[in-house]
Amino acid sequence: MARIAVGGFQHETNCFVPVHTDFDYFASVSDRPPLSRGEEVLRNLPGRAFAMSGFLADMADRHELLPLVWASGGAGGYVTSDAYERIVGELIGRLSVALPVDVVYLDLHGAMCSVDFEDGEGELLRRVRAVVGPQVPVVISLDYHTNLTPAMAALTDGMAIYHTYPHVDRPQTGSRAARILKTVLERGRPTARAFRKIPFLIPLNFQCTLVEPSKGIVVKSAAGEGGDVLNLCYGAGFPPSDLYDCGPGVIAHGYSQAAVNAAADGLANHITGMEEAFAQPLLDPDEAVRQAMAIGAKATRPVVIADTQDNPGCGGTGDTTGMLEALVRNRAEKAAICVLTDAKAAAAAHAAGEGAEITIDLGGCTPLPVVKPFRGTFRVARLSAGRFVCKGPCVGGREAKLGLTALLTIGGVSVVVASKRMQAYDLEIFRHIGVEPTGQKVLVVKSTCHFRADFEPIAERVLVAVAPGAHLVDARQHPYKHLRAGVRLEPLGPAFEPRAS
Repeated sequence: MARIAVGGFQHETNCFVPVHTDFDYFASVSDRPPLSRGEEVLRNLPGRAFAMSGFLADMADRHELLPLVWASGGAGGYVTSDAYERIVGELIGRLSVALPVDVVYLDLHGAMCSVDFEDGEGELLRRVRAVVGPQVPVVISLDYHTNLTPAMAALTDGMAIYHTYPHVDRPQTGSRAARILKTVLERGRPTARAFRKIPFLIPLNFQCTLVEPSKGIVVKSAAGEGGDVLNLCYGAGFPPSDLYDCGPGVIAHGYSQAAVNAAADGLANHITGMEEAFAQPLLDPDEAVRQAMAIGAKATRPVVIADTQDNPGCGGTGDTTGMLEALVRNRAEKAAICVLTDAKAAAAAHAAGEGAEITIDLGGCTPLPVVKPFRGTFRVARLSAGRFVCKGPCVGGREAKLGLTALLTIGGVSVVVASKRMQAYDLEIFRHIGVEPTGQKVLVVKSTCHFRADFEPIAERVLVAVAPGAHLVDARQHPYKHLRAGVRLEPLGPAFEPRAS
């Protein structure tokens, strides 16, 4: 039996939203296990939809597991110095106490930026390596949206990245990491590594692996593994993270430099050759609503509109009102939107009670350009405590804790208003408060792609709308400070030129 230190620290950082992610957020997140220490990791993660869950299921009975710290903060603004140092400091401290260890497994994201470190995972791996030394294998799992960096390649000995977006293979990725770790224990640390960056950024809307070109890319990455190639990993990147190596990339580990180079070059060249296929159009709010209403008039299933720029899963604030305004302005009927985050509005609805009418300013709680509250008179249709268990393929089994939650209606539009942020990636968000999604004509979800796993099977059509929000789809609007010069800000788009300081 090997002594395996296990831990994790996850955050997907949107560097262009004004609210930073502090320690308390990691300690009390609404839709995933909170910060877990020591044996809490082994209690809180099994059976969940995380890579650590799959790793534990495969390895718990075979090796001695030494749990460190596991924390996941979803997506949001920069991780504060306090949060980063407290969580990383405790993980490193527990690792030091656990020595000697035979191997380290870390469940990471790959797009974390802290106030002090643009490559949050790279700095964490540097500290891990400083503790365990150069010979102890380090194997990691990463999110599909990872911004792969040279440090991630140099400081690790094996890597597994999600193959799906929507992410429905988190536990399976942990199992793949376990298999890679097993090979490293049997065959020894890999002697070869390769790192490649792609010369353009890919908008999140067009990274979906249910369709081409991303579907074929992940198939090619999986097919390239085997023999002397231990792993061939593709990370699609997270454009709102401001770091030098932002964007899609490829990392390979293995036991032959020639084989690893050939695999990495083949995959990177394939991705670069698909650049034109990633360039696709988007709709403004009124266009999206009008198209949805026209399609819905003849359809038996709802039309789903992604309010992509207010996706909490990309750091969006969850409180913008552009799509709500468009629904009301166009007099949409049998339309519903979720999740609009406004704790004051939810509290006001609970104070008034079901059936009451309230005139309030809804949303627009975070100061963002062009975003303002929506003033209206709403009927309080239903109230809930915001607690339910997700049942869909993306986050099935995950318990949501949204705080005071209300269903407010105005005209033919229903709005799910919650006290805490949550991406709309599960049908239970609507159902738990009395809205049957299949009975609607139009569904607006604050999500970019994850919603597709549960919503697309019930949808007549899926549209993507660009309403004002913190998650800017057009990377040309981001005021990057650290991005490398020359990378194209969108497929077939302009090359980035750093602003003069």
